[in-house]
This record gives sequence, C-alpha cells and structure tokens, in this order.
Amino acid sequence: METASATAAAERTFFSKSQTRVERLRDRFHQIRKFTDALCAGLEPEDCVVQSMPDVSPTKWHLAHTTWFFETFILKKFVEKYRAEIPEYAYLFNSYYNAAGDMHRRDLRGLISRPTVSEALRYRTSIDSHIDDLLSGADESQVDEMEPILVLGMHHEQQHQELLVTDIKHVFAQNPLNPVFRPALERSTGAPKISAEGSPMRSKQFIEFDEHIAEIGYNGDGFAYDNEGPRHQALVPAFSLATAPVTNGEYIAFIEDNGYNRPDFWLSLGWTTVNEQRWNAPLYWTRRDGAWWNFTLSGLRPVDQSEPVTHISYFEADAYANWSGSRLPTEFEWERAALSSPIEGNFVETELFHPIPAHRHTGSLSANTTNMPILQQMFGDVWEWTRSAYSPYPGYRAAPGALGEYNGKFMCNQYVLRGGSCATSRTHIRRTYRNFFQPEKRWQFTGIRLARDLA
Repeated sequence: METASATAAAERTFFSKSQTRVERLRDRFHQIRKFTDALCAGLEPEDCVVQSMPDVSPTKWHLAHTTWFFETFILKKFVEKYRAEIPEYAYLFNSYYNAAGDMHRRDLRGLISRPTVSEALRYRTSIDSHIDDLLSGADESQVDEMEPILVLGMHHEQQHQELLVTDIKHVFAQNPLNPVFRPALERSTGAPKISAEGSPMRSKQFIEFDEHIAEIGYNGDGFAYDNEGPRHQALVPAFSLATAPVTNGEYIAFIEDNGYNRPDFWLSLGWTTVNEQRWNAPLYWTRRDGAWWNFTLSGLRPVDQSEPVTHISYFEADAYANWSGSRLPTEFEWERAALSSPIEGNFVETELFHPIPAHRHTGSLSANTTNMPILQQMFGDVWEWTRSAYSPYPGYRAAPGALGEYNGKFMCNQYVLRGGSCATSRTHIRRTYRNFFQPEKRWQFTGIRLARDLA
C-alpha cells in the first residue's frame, strides 16, 4: 500500500483547470480511496478483524462498508443490469441505511472471519474499477445525476477514515504490548512555560460576544450534510468563549481536586456512569509511579500537560465546566464564534494522530499583531462538546429514499460536537458541521472549550 505521507500530499494537490468535471470527480474519488488504504499501511491482517467493543468496527469492515456504499448507491442505480459479484455483502456491510435492506448486527461484526482482509481489499479494487468504467462512459445528464451521490459517498468515506483511526486506537489500547499505529513525528523543540508545581502556566482568557441574531446553518453551493440546514436565524444571547480548549494540565487539577468523587459537579446519569464504569481520568490514561501516562497511536507516553485534554465524555466535560465555574457553549454560540476563525489546524493530514499544544499552532498566533486575545484551535485537534442536544433545525424536511436519513438515524440522546479533530480530514470539515455522540462515549477525540454567561 502507499504510505500515508504520499497520500496526504495527494490530498493537497490542486486539480488542473483544464480537467473535465468527470476527470476531477474521478481523481478526487481515487485520492480519498487511496487515503483510506494508506491509513491501513503497517496494519497486519490480525489488527483489522478485532472488534474491541460494540461501538468499534473492525478495520476490515470499514474498508468493505465504504465500498458497499458506492456499489449500492452508484453501480446498482446507474449500471444497467449490474449484478453484484457477492450479493451477501449487501447484508454484511450495510449500516443504518434501513431503506437499502437488512443488515448484520453491529455488535457482531468482529465475529465474521470471512471475507478475509485480502478479499475485502479485492472488493475495493473491483468496485473502484467499475466506478472508473461508469464515469468514463457517462454523458452529462448521467454525471449531473451521479455527482451528488458520488460526492456524498466520498464524504461518507472520510467519516469512516476518522472512525478507522479512532477504532484501531481502541483496539490497540486493549493490548498490554501497547502497539504503535504510527511512530511519533519529531516533536517541536518549543515548550510551554512550567509552573513551580509542574503544570503549564495558563492564563485562561475569554472573548466576549454581544447578543446577536445569528444566521445558523450551511448556505453555500458546495457539499453539506442534510443536518446542517436549513439555514435559519437564532437569537444568541451575550456570552464569552474561552480562547483555547482545556489542557491536560488544567484537567489534572480537576482530578486532583477529587472531581471524580464529588457528585455536586455531575449530572445524575453522569454520576451513575462514573461509578458504574469506575472512571477516575480520561480514557486511555493510567497512573504509574505517581505520574499520568497516556496511550496514543504512537504508543504509551507521559501525559503532556500542555496538550488539549481528549477522550472526554459529555458527562466529564460538563462536570469539569461546573467545577471551573463555567459551562459548555451552545452549538449556536460555537458557530457564531467560529465565523471569525480560519479553518486550519491539526487534522488527519498532519499524520500526528493526536492533539498538539496551542504553542505549536504558529500560523494563527504569529498572524496576531494586535496582542488581543484570539480564538485558538477552533478546528482540528479535538471535537468540542456543546451543551446542545442534537435535534433537527427548524424547517428541516427529510429527503425521500435511502440517503435522506441523516437526522432520523441518530436522534436519540445525543449531544452536538463541533470543530473536527486530529483524525478528521481538513477537506471534510465546515463551520456548520454538526457531529454528535451519546453523552457517555469517550473513544473519539473529544475535548472541552468553556463558555460563560455575560450579565
């Protein structure tokens, strides 16, 4: 397989203006497909078949499911008399697309030894070839009809690239050998200031925003998921937002103040979860010889107190906010604030696969010549929890058919996350992107940014 470096470079390649629409679609399709393959470089077949919990899918399943999408919604629709080589894949690799047919149980994906990893890769190659053949012979009207579905499929694959990264991290974390997904890239020689107590010195700053009727939701010509619209007005009362995410060092202060044992900070269900799951730190943290260690995709290493804290549940984020005398922002506050922030940061293309400290984001910091506080790390590094329950926007109408189910599939007991993470693709994120998880989930790169009410 290609290395991730080679494919990440391809992600940044600009298309030639002389290319036809079909050529641009085909090239973009292959870039994304190759990047998925490159993320698997270095994995052994045994790595690709493990399901470490019901929320995690084996790498093999991600490879096949993203391929099933193109076979189901492109080839079966647009290729006359198309016949699947292995019809049973439609059952094995469907997921949530209820209108597309029955599906195998999600929590049992790790029990399926066949098809093998090599067979799943051959399946990818075969479907890619069929897509090439279809595009090469399509006329303009067919391309008009195919393009929105093909683009949706590419963004769907980028979602699964992120899941592939977070899922293999959970798989590796179960192994006492602490396997390495990718060796750590050379770390910056710059370092944050350290206080006498050993924690990074951090003067938490907040930026104030006046009350405003904000335009919320996507309003462009490019791709967006259906849950990002329709665009609508929302009254956003005056608030202030922290300039950066909460760091490991700041979160350690919460731990050391007995935060996991004080019910007054926790939602009732959160307190029950903490006690049932015996949480005492973020996921992947362990304490050794009086120090905190963190399992990363580059192996086990000491917790860097200047990095954004991650693998935090909504319950933990809310409890920390209560402890600190603040709160979590609403998704509308976050979106309003993000309008002034460039979409840049530590995304999956950097191949760090881990959040980095604010002082390593030199671009946005050096561009600030006013010495006024600015919002940092709004995009990339960690998904930021909001206090907003996930629900459809006013005026939302589900599109008919198998592909109009984004809201309906995930409407129960979820909270909205914003901004993307170190496992998200830069070409996949938008200011209006609405991610969401159940409040007890921690295996994604989720973190905390604080907000406050203004009197």
